[in-house]
Amino acid sequence: MLKMRQTRATAVLVLAGVLAVTAGCSGSNNNGAGNSNVAATSNTQGEAANADAGKQDLKPVTFSFFGADASPNWNKMQDEVGKVITEKTGVTIKAEYAVSGGATDKISLMAASGQYPDMVFAKGDVDKLVDAGALIDLTDLIDKYAPNLKKVYGKYMQRLKYSKEDTSIYVLPSNDSIDQTYFDAGGGFELQQRVLKELGYPQIRTLEDYENALKTYYAKHPTTDGKPTIPLTLDTDDWRIMITGTNPAFLATGLPDDGEYYINPDTYEASFHIRRPEEKEYFRWLNKMFNEGLLDKEAFVQKSDQYKSKIASGRVLGLIDQEWGYGDAENAIKSKEEGAYTYGHFPVTISADVKDHSFAPTGFMAGYGIAITKDCKDPVRAIQFLDWMASDEGQVLRNWGIEGKQYNVENGIRVIPADIQKQKTEDNTNFTKNTGIGLYFVFGPHYGDGVKDPSGSYYTTNFPDQIVAGYTNAEKETLKAYGATTWKDLFPKETEFKERPYGAAWNIPAPSDSDYNVIFKKAEDIIWKKIPEAVLAKPADFDKVYDSMLKQLDDVNLGKIEKIYTQAVKDRVEQWSAK
Repeated sequence: MLKMRQTRATAVLVLAGVLAVTAGCSGSNNNGAGNSNVAATSNTQGEAANADAGKQDLKPVTFSFFGADASPNWNKMQDEVGKVITEKTGVTIKAEYAVSGGATDKISLMAASGQYPDMVFAKGDVDKLVDAGALIDLTDLIDKYAPNLKKVYGKYMQRLKYSKEDTSIYVLPSNDSIDQTYFDAGGGFELQQRVLKELGYPQIRTLEDYENALKTYYAKHPTTDGKPTIPLTLDTDDWRIMITGTNPAFLATGLPDDGEYYINPDTYEASFHIRRPEEKEYFRWLNKMFNEGLLDKEAFVQKSDQYKSKIASGRVLGLIDQEWGYGDAENAIKSKEEGAYTYGHFPVTISADVKDHSFAPTGFMAGYGIAITKDCKDPVRAIQFLDWMASDEGQVLRNWGIEGKQYNVENGIRVIPADIQKQKTEDNTNFTKNTGIGLYFVFGPHYGDGVKDPSGSYYTTNFPDQIVAGYTNAEKETLKAYGATTWKDLFPKETEFKERPYGAAWNIPAPSDSDYNVIFKKAEDIIWKKIPEAVLAKPADFDKVYDSMLKQLDDVNLGKIEKIYTQAVKDRVEQWSAK
């Protein structure tokens, strides 16, 4: 239910942003050359789209916007990219972004009041707005005014429809990239480069490997810069408990990210993943880590800013997170000792015979995106704005910035100068805030990594050479020791898995059954309370606490919503396979 989860998660992300977060670690297997041909074939349509965009009304207009993901670097479009967007479209965005954990409440208040911003990015709460009649069907607007949107979504237009029963297009998916090829990993189990180097770059494949690395290094270095070293910490502040607390349980036990559910790949039967016996053993391991003093005593009580502060101090050896969840804190220590305090990513599982599914492919998932509300003062201008953002010009601007400032063109190909790359790597927060690169992805669809535009350049700056250029020296040294070029090289490849015909279950809209949300919230409250209790319990009490959680889940009639969600998954498969 949150793409920011895992990969949500993957993702979102975000998270998101991560999302991001991430986030997300699934996507198309299309290679760069294949995607380039797709883009080149569509060039004529794209040129027509840009010509139409040039004819649109460019009088200044301001659209109000609410984003369900926090955006701490938002600069009210006074960054360099934002100014160009306004110049090209006449549009200024007056944005309000959610603070931690406040998005759902804000969306609920909107639905209750009947008052909405012009545009909204509601993530997993879009169903509340649809049920309230807050969103307009974009089908006709896309057909009349948005050739770029039709070009970019292309063969995936069927996936934009809200549901099997309601074929309206309420949301322009922008959280998931089109034809994405993942070249790097941003999740998994993380260890600092200094830990890996001192231990001689040991194998990090199982929970036991990971634990031994933390235990050995911590015994030698109980302090870092005069402060207590923290072997492992988590961020369980509100919904973040899913990203660093409960999602790792399914990853470590060999499942892809399907939100709170395990989806049987043969029958599409949905059941809460946390009820699997394998995951109980993952949490038993966390309980062991806590009782041995390797898991931070504040892991289940600290706020996100406290979590990030510890990371920024350099004294946290290990994380179980998505990079979008801690990246800004890591940026604060990237330049220290050539990146020795940054984190490597590993596909850790409960045993060597279990395979990490971070990169199990989903195809384009549609899902989370931007919507235009019934209160929008000018839906045509709004869709034309979103269409321009999806144009080649708009996508290059959002990803690369401004030619001559953030990138140059050499031999017809975009390149990032070394001094600019250094700013991105070592001072990303200020770089993002000042340039605006990376702040506007929510405003329309975008091609993913590995897709080339008609010029032969990649749409995004995430391709192997550029990714490696962004690594610190310590990261490069670590990867070389493991015989890898990027962190993804250490993970199982997409080709080792089958694409799921429903994408990922977390981005299927919540069923409208009146009992569904009530029971789901009760189950979520139980899990968020009992998992910390189980992890922090004495080893002799672990089973008792964990089993009481399972009993409470049964008592709230969890089986009822599992059956409802099973049908939702089956409906998604049918909808997406329709011609």
